[in-house]
Amino acid sequence: MSDLNIVCLDMEGVLTPEIWIAFSEASGIPELRRTTRDEPDYDKLMRWRLGILREHGLGLKDIQATIRTVDPLPGAREFLDALRRETQVIVLSDTFTQFAMPLMEKLGWPTLFCNTLEPGPDGMIDGYRIRVAQSKLSTVKALQSVGFETLACGDSYNDLGMIRASKAGFLFRSTEQIKKDNPDLPAFEAFDDLKDAILAAL
Repeated sequence: MSDLNIVCLDMEGVLTPEIWIAFSEASGIPELRRTTRDEPDYDKLMRWRLGILREHGLGLKDIQATIRTVDPLPGAREFLDALRRETQVIVLSDTFTQFAMPLMEKLGWPTLFCNTLEPGPDGMIDGYRIRVAQSKLSTVKALQSVGFETLACGDSYNDLGMIRASKAGFLFRSTEQIKKDNPDLPAFEAFDDLKDAILAAL
């Protein structure tokens, strides 16, 4: 195991499907398909989502019921297990603990740093608490400040900070626009290719 390296992986789009897209399909609300691939301002995106949920009378339990039916992306568990045999891995996500736990169980309980929701007494989601501003980039910098070297991988705009701050960074199944805007970043579509690139960069 490589003790001084930590691989930082985005969750949605890299290891799991996008939760909001899955819920959009289950609820029949197409507006909820919008993700950080489309809207770089996460706070703006979340406030917009919570407004739509309240408008439709949908609460936390409704989303959790959908999440329980969602599986990790095919090959994600094997990819994660292979990486964890060689180095330390942290999943860095802008999702919420209340959403992520069923998926973390299916992935073998990797370490997850994410945010938390603030449900109201009526079961609606009143708000959310972000762990720290620019959480992915802040976490990578914090890990580096205590002697670790980071490698990072993601698919969205909000992953670019941690990817560029790391000694090696990768895009995985990203959008054509993000790949076009960041031609210097290695971009992969298959878990085996991504795994080989990460292990080579260790």
